[in-house]
Amino acid sequence: MDPRRRRRRTRRLWTAAVAALALPLATLSTLTSTAEAAALQCSVDYKTNDWGSGFTADLTITNRGTDPINGWTLGYSYSGNQKLSNGWNGTWTQSGSTVSVQSATYNANIAAGAAVTTGAQFTYSGTNAAPTSFTINGTACVGAHQPPITVLTSPTAGAIYTQGDPVPLAATAAAADNATISKVEFYDDTTLLGTDTTAPYTFSATGLAAGAHSLVAKAYDSLGAAGTSTPVGITVASGPAVVASVTQLAVQQGKTGTYTLRLSTQPSSNVTVTTARVSGNTGLSVTGGASLTFTPSNWNTAQTVTITGNATGTGAAAFDSTAAGLAKATVTATQIAGQKTYDARFLELYGKITNPANGYFSPEGIPYHSVETLIVEAPDQGHETTSEAYSYLLWLQATYGRITGDWSKFNGAWDLMEKYMIPTHADQPTNSFYNASKPATYAPELDTPNEYPARLDTSISVGQDPIAAELKSAYGTDDIYGMHWLQDVDNVYGYGNAPGKCEAGPADTGPSYINTFQRGAQESVWETIPQPTCDQFKYGGTNGYLDLFTGDASYAKQWKFTNAPDADARAVQAAYWADVWAKQQGKGADVSAAVGKAAKMGDYLRYSMYDKYFKKIGNCVGPSACAAGSGKNSSAYLMSWYYAWGGATDTSAGWAWRIGSSHSHSGYQNPLAAYALSAYAPLKPKSATGSADWATSLTRQLEFYRWLQSNEGAIAGGATNSWAGRYATPPAGKSTFYGMYYDQQPVYHDPPSNQWFGFQAWSMERVAEYYQQTGNAAAKAVLDKWVTWALSQTTVNPDGTYRFPATLSWSGQPDTWNASSPGANTGLHVSVVDYTNDVGVAGAYARTLTYYAAKSGHAQAKTVAKALLDGMWSHYQDSLGIATPETRADYNRFDDGVYVPSGWTGKMPNGDTINSSSTFISLRSFYKNDPNWSKIEAYLAGGAAPSFTYHRFWAQADIALALGSYAELLE
Repeated sequence: MDPRRRRRRTRRLWTAAVAALALPLATLSTLTSTAEAAALQCSVDYKTNDWGSGFTADLTITNRGTDPINGWTLGYSYSGNQKLSNGWNGTWTQSGSTVSVQSATYNANIAAGAAVTTGAQFTYSGTNAAPTSFTINGTACVGAHQPPITVLTSPTAGAIYTQGDPVPLAATAAAADNATISKVEFYDDTTLLGTDTTAPYTFSATGLAAGAHSLVAKAYDSLGAAGTSTPVGITVASGPAVVASVTQLAVQQGKTGTYTLRLSTQPSSNVTVTTARVSGNTGLSVTGGASLTFTPSNWNTAQTVTITGNATGTGAAAFDSTAAGLAKATVTATQIAGQKTYDARFLELYGKITNPANGYFSPEGIPYHSVETLIVEAPDQGHETTSEAYSYLLWLQATYGRITGDWSKFNGAWDLMEKYMIPTHADQPTNSFYNASKPATYAPELDTPNEYPARLDTSISVGQDPIAAELKSAYGTDDIYGMHWLQDVDNVYGYGNAPGKCEAGPADTGPSYINTFQRGAQESVWETIPQPTCDQFKYGGTNGYLDLFTGDASYAKQWKFTNAPDADARAVQAAYWADVWAKQQGKGADVSAAVGKAAKMGDYLRYSMYDKYFKKIGNCVGPSACAAGSGKNSSAYLMSWYYAWGGATDTSAGWAWRIGSSHSHSGYQNPLAAYALSAYAPLKPKSATGSADWATSLTRQLEFYRWLQSNEGAIAGGATNSWAGRYATPPAGKSTFYGMYYDQQPVYHDPPSNQWFGFQAWSMERVAEYYQQTGNAAAKAVLDKWVTWALSQTTVNPDGTYRFPATLSWSGQPDTWNASSPGANTGLHVSVVDYTNDVGVAGAYARTLTYYAAKSGHAQAKTVAKALLDGMWSHYQDSLGIATPETRADYNRFDDGVYVPSGWTGKMPNGDTINSSSTFISLRSFYKNDPNWSKIEAYLAGGAAPSFTYHRFWAQADIALALGSYAELLE
């Protein structure tokens, strides 16, 4: 996955109460200028796919210097008779044994620490030895010492053991550059279990608690480098158990499917395991292995169960494999139409995602941001999670319901979200004190973190909140029904802000609400100071964390939450499809309660349409001069970056505040959700004006896309009603949309917020869904141009691998919006900086093409959607899902300083000191216990940028959803 990632954040407001927000993910590298160019430094990784008479070669060129490489020519030689057939991502030529590759225009520039890829196809006979040396622009690429290759060979992924029985760990390790392996460590997640210094490397783990475990082997070599294995997930059962090889099985109509059984522990006598359907689709039956005998000698040998589908049935059935005295194994088999290959793939990937042993979920069932813990993006640790992940879980379970007819999992996902990610009344106890005539106190947003805290200014007028009263009337409560955006699922930081709790501390278990981003557009993830959502001054400094962000005469203990509107809109989107699909099955009643709650969530989501301080939309310049809004004139009717709310913890002398956001990003718009909330009866909100507001929003969002569409077809950044976050004067000649100013990079600048192609795919996917459902001409016009551009920038290689844009660069601006005569935007341009095979974005991109092709009949869109799905399935699968290695040059920022005002001191819950010398890692010392930390240490000491293979929950879900969409619409 390309590390140039998106993330979001919010800002400060009201009596030192601030809400902050961010979401995956970002490259956060910076370059410093030097007086003269440094010497070129490079490395080349060479990999082949060889079939005996020919091969494809994939080469990754990494700039390991401090200056960018502006244009490159790669050179190398073969020792055999390899002959070039064709190449891609560069101009390939061959003279004798010498091969030369000249950069293409789109990948000519390689930033410091960045990498580009190129590839070719060759024929040969005899031997096919790899080249031994490479040059870039005539300079030899001296490879940095490579870390050991480490593979955990035992246990196998998905294995189940009985608590108290030893778990046999074994690993192989191979060192590079004539180094030797000095030791191998074995970890359970981040807990060291044991060490072996001699091959074969083994360890017998005892005392593992019942539950899921993620096991890792880490090898060290004699030169000090270390390498970690891919995690292997296992389950420790509380007692002896029957073990199934899968949890999900697809069976086509009229055909069979198989899985295997074994026992988790050796029995003292023969055990008979009986398998039978216990619920669900009667078209599925056991036709082999209904009764299997396991002996004390063959207990660990897999035996096969066969499930057969009849010619006409569809839907899921549960099959239990039981034996006396053993915990049962349950496999859900789903009967699908005979040719639904992609539904079968969905179920296979769904099985990997939902297998507890694979590590995607916490013990409570909460989806982590990633299986891996050492990851820094918007969530700055892998076992944090976001409202985005919850919304993807809802969508994943809705698609599961479409295929299986089982809606209990969708309902369970909504209940989980409501329990853990929507603040309870105890978390927001003083909303009754909220004054809609004065929603919040103004504080300016500042350009850089070192300018904070921002002073509150009570002299600046703010507008009126026009929807608070009607929301209370509709739902009988002052509380907000929306998700907070960020959660520390394992309470790694130690705040203990679990739902209903406030700063319970490090000893508390389970999920904890947290905040990070807080200090302006330039604050990257590497510069944040994590803080609790409920600040009782137990941690941090004298005033908790509040006086780091806002300046005030005094500080009150308080709570504050921030909503990520695109996540809540995605939850509504998932509920729409759940209702549509359930009704197609005659099961609409199964999801009606959750769908009703989605309508409620959409009602509150209107807060994201409003200016931050409810000021009038349009030509809003000067904090004092910009008029306070009244009625709906402070609503842009667009999805902004956040809405937030907070208040005092003192319920006897309380106060509360609410804000919207002045910044609207193209990547956050969701016309499908707006359509559902305005025109689809089951999702129309209860409030007096909610449905009408969403109808206006639908039109406004489609206009917004049209306004931001570049001459080439890509969608530019967005617009703001508050330039620089403080109603500053924008640059002269800045174009406008209903009086809001064009902003190439709305909200955040490190990295620029609209450089990630993923925002294009995410946003256009929603437009494509809306188009597929309604045939709307305005949506089609935007998609026609966007799809043409995107396809022109997409390459599918002969071996099925692919490339599409990763990073975008923007120039110019759109024409000022004229709804009756939109401009052609001939002065707004996009260019592609580099390309990627990012699997998560590939899933979203494939879904966009699928929905578009299904309605328009566009043949190339259908072909490329299939190619992306097939390419991922064929090339990038592993035991946990679908993923690709990524080089994280931005991880040189672990040592980045975090601005803390001089003289300010405090403590994190684990005792880490907060002061003017703080760095990213000094505030997060827990990272030094991570099995992958040695990779970071080596990089910070001057080694090569580390490579990681991440399994992000949202990415796995996006791929699974793409498979399901293709099966439903095009297969």
